Amino acid sequence: MGRSIKWLLAGGLVLAFVFWPLTQPVYLSLADLPDHRADPVNGEQIFIAGGCTSCHGDRLEGGQELKSDFGTFFVPNISPDPDTGIGDWSDLDLVNAMMLGSSPGGLHYYPSFPYTSYTRMKVQDIIDLKAWLDTLEPVDNPVKPHDLGFPWSVRRAVGLWKMLYLEQGPVVPGTGSDPVYERGRYLVEGAGHCGECHTPRGILGGLQDARWLAGGPNPDGEGSVPNITSHKNGLGSWSEADIAYYLESGFTPDFDTVGGSMVKVQEHIAQLPESDRKAIAAYLKSIPALP
Repeated sequence: MGRSIKWLLAGGLVLAFVFWPLTQPVYLSLADLPDHRADPVNGEQIFIAGGCTSCHGDRLEGGQELKSDFGTFFVPNISPDPDTGIGDWSDLDLVNAMMLGSSPGGLHYYPSFPYTSYTRMKVQDIIDLKAWLDTLEPVDNPVKPHDLGFPWSVRRAVGLWKMLYLEQGPVVPGTGSDPVYERGRYLVEGAGHCGECHTPRGILGGLQDARWLAGGPNPDGEGSVPNITSHKNGLGSWSEADIAYYLESGFTPDFDTVGGSMVKVQEHIAQLPESDRKAIAAYLKSIPALP
């Protein structure tokens, strides 16, 4: 019995020495940031494209519940309040949070925060976003911690999850020669984080990129999120003009209207320039058909 305990302790120490450095949060440094003067006007456009109020609340006060198979996540306060929000964050803090899922306090963020999409954003846009957020009204609203059971409560293990699912490259390769397509891809895959709902997930909650935008169970637990590939059961019969008009007006080609959680998304996209809606439509029509 004594020898067995010694082997277990030795094995545990080896595992700890491997697990701890392997799962350490990764950070960019100030030297990694570009020489960029923040533009809050562009930051507002990024804010709208991201639909931030859909989860964080109209005043960005946070507190909304996100129920999942892993437990309940509580959306944080991202108002510029220095105590309960992100008012005391630097540009670098927001870049590390959005692109790497790493907190200013040295912890991993859970991927209920869609940094797996935001990691494809331009650093300059995130700096601009921070400049816009800093112009808003601070809201003092402490948010309770996530309610997760074991083993999902072991936050450090998110480092292993990131090794599997956090990739900065584009989901769908492009030639780079079509600026309209590239803009649409940037909005859908990055700031708009459309795949977070429209793509099915695996057993560990990672997006199944091979089924990109093919639809899946509703994260809210009721019904499903539609297929938005060019399949006949998706957007196959829609033209680019149909998609752009839907994003502007909320009306489908067959005179139905937007519903569910997509209502706020459509309302945000309607505030973007017409060129952005056309770009999103061009990108979506290029996605291979998946049933």
